Amino acid sequence: MSYVGPDFDPPQPRRSRRGPLTVAIAALVPGALAGWLVWQAVGDDSGGGSDKAGAASPSSAPASPTASASGTDDSRPSTSPTSHSPSTPSTSAPAGSGPLKGKVVVIDPGHNPGNFRHTSEINRKVNIGTNWKECDTTGTSTNAGYTEAQFTLDVARRMRTILQQQGATVKFTQDGDRSWGPCVDERAEIGDKAHADAVVSIHADGSAAGNRGFHVILPASVHSGAADTRPIVAPSRDLGERVAGLFVRETGSAPSNYIGDGTGLVVRKDLGGLNLSTVPKVFIECGNMRDSKDAALLTSGAWRQKAARGISEGIVSFLRG
Repeated sequence: MSYVGPDFDPPQPRRSRRGPLTVAIAALVPGALAGWLVWQAVGDDSGGGSDKAGAASPSSAPASPTASASGTDDSRPSTSPTSHSPSTPSTSAPAGSGPLKGKVVVIDPGHNPGNFRHTSEINRKVNIGTNWKECDTTGTSTNAGYTEAQFTLDVARRMRTILQQQGATVKFTQDGDRSWGPCVDERAEIGDKAHADAVVSIHADGSAAGNRGFHVILPASVHSGAADTRPIVAPSRDLGERVAGLFVRETGSAPSNYIGDGTGLVVRKDLGGLNLSTVPKVFIECGNMRDSKDAALLTSGAWRQKAARGISEGIVSFLRG
């Protein structure tokens, strides 16, 4: 099953690989699709229409344009000293009362606003089990300079409020409170040491103009070096499918028209943040910052609140079973 969003070009024909994942999403969010059709018919008043790309204040310097086209530069903790003690969550919110009382959620805001000032540190290679990759990257940005790091922190903070209201203990891998990083291996380690019930890494893509929509990245089955994702593949898939389904329902956004064959789900084995995780974890690319229409959504505070709610509700659905 594929989706066509507002002003989206239909997905290009691909070799059919739909099946279990598509059926899973269809089973998960039947109500979302009905809502989607209504949304298409009447339009969305609170998306990006009133907020132009780049309307949010950019940081003191934009992200480096050399970020990879995937926009997913998953930072891994390095074994070398960093500006903070390794594996110490930047933010830890106390558990409250609610249906998620006793549950621990780790939110990983992709990249760091200060990474561009620390190129030598973030370019250092760290071991992700299958190979070696850069500690982190700067992330991408809109053409107007609104950075991925700004976006991810904003969505993460909105999610924290929502999840705390549900009673969850919420921890961040970073909250803009360190000068750079953490590296991707440290990000994974923070979730592991917290014994998190769920971890979600927030990102926005940096693909070509015309490529639109979100996708959720699931861990592949990896058993190499320090990486062994075999125990978390199934629960991570469950988490990812729920996040994708609720993201559609809350934001009205369509799954990517350029990756995932219309399912909004992608499996990867080259991301240290997934490879080194021992707890259920997924990444979500909320949209493509290099497409003007997606950028208008990503720079809208109203839309970011919808995104935070959709991701959070996916986590709640996963944790409540």
